[in-house]
Amino acid sequence: MNEKRFSEMTKPELRQEITALNEKAKKAEQMGMLNEFAVYERRVLLAKAYLINPDDFKPGKTYQLKDGQTTFSISYMNGQFAWGYRNNESKLEGIPISLIEQ
Repeated sequence: MNEKRFSEMTKPELRQEITALNEKAKKAEQMGMLNEFAVYERRVLLAKAYLINPDDFKPGKTYQLKDGQTTFSISYMNGQFAWGYRNNESKLEGIPISLIEQ
């Protein structure tokens, strides 16, 4: 199998991949395969990150995450990932930019 990386896909290809992954996630959930479901959900988040311009996010700024309860202060950007701190915690972590509210 010669799969393309998300970074090599066009926006229409990414949207098509997101749709396919969502369908696989739904089937996995229905079959009670929660580990597989979680993998597909994470892949959807990563694919969605490639539909977003990383230049829209600025180091030094704090953003709301899509969960509506968590803030994320960006220290630096690395491709489609924002690296920083959740709720002013001391542990640096990287998250796909698709988790950040725009």
